[in-house]
Amino acid sequence: MILSEPLMRRPLPPKEVTSLDDVLHEVSVLVKPHFGKGRPADYISELAAVDPMKFGMAVATIEGEDYGVGDADESFSAQSITKLFALGLALNRLGDEVWTRVGKEPSGTPFNYLSQLEQEAGVPRNPFINAGALAITDILLDVVKAPAHLVRDFMGVLAGEPLSIDDAVAKSEMDTAYKNRAIANLMRAQGTITHDPAAVIEAYCRQCAVSITCRQLAKAALPLAAAGYSPVMEESIFPERLTRRLNALLLTCGIYDSVGSFAYRVGLPAKSGVGGGIVAVIPGRAAVAVWSPELDRYGTSVVGVSALEHFSRLTNCSVL
Repeated sequence: MILSEPLMRRPLPPKEVTSLDDVLHEVSVLVKPHFGKGRPADYISELAAVDPMKFGMAVATIEGEDYGVGDADESFSAQSITKLFALGLALNRLGDEVWTRVGKEPSGTPFNYLSQLEQEAGVPRNPFINAGALAITDILLDVVKAPAHLVRDFMGVLAGEPLSIDDAVAKSEMDTAYKNRAIANLMRAQGTITHDPAAVIEAYCRQCAVSITCRQLAKAALPLAAAGYSPVMEESIFPERLTRRLNALLLTCGIYDSVGSFAYRVGLPAKSGVGGGIVAVIPGRAAVAVWSPELDRYGTSVVGVSALEHFSRLTNCSVL
């Protein structure tokens, strides 16, 4: 079953598109020239060891169907993609109170940039840069003792399968979290976070180490495509108003300081992670997840962006 007739009205050259399987196969061919143009996140040893030639892509539709190609069923480290689900949990529980601790504006700077945070009195520009994610972790520590487990379990419920935290990846991140420690200490000094910075950092690193597949990730993001309804759980997870706001934040802040380029090329709300994953939302239709470990200088998968660009063009699904 294809997404919808309007979504699929462009034919795949040189043959007509008959299904999303055709689209994903075509994308897997079109991205091949982009391998070797980036490098894995070598500052995290466990991520540096991942085969850079891996590629997986999956689509989950609001009708409950899913499609995959390549390594779509191989687990990878979700990393910053988990920030989306942590934010959803915080907003669901605390509402607009979250915005007293973190902003909603694009940063225009790298995800771990310290100078901007210092200049702006310890208030992060948005929830998707590292400072913002640490503020969200601090908020969740008011609710539960182990925010990483809460985020892992939430993502697993949405995906329809239990997920795990990769302890080796978490340790690898903790061993090199110097910049994040500086960020957390600065925010603690300014009162943006209230818990011990060490506890916030540990919870955040464990959250980032959630392992997930492309197929699971696409399903987990489906509520953002279905006005808050989860086809997997068969119930509403977010209010419709909240899904619109989350998608707006993804579109403006989800790909860090290359968000403008991504919007120009792909035109979909999306969140990236330095594990090489990207999840994108097609409101009213589907969620798409892609994974390939080689990153560009902004920390986003080179092949993943190319894959989503081709997918958006072939299916005419851009929201812009």
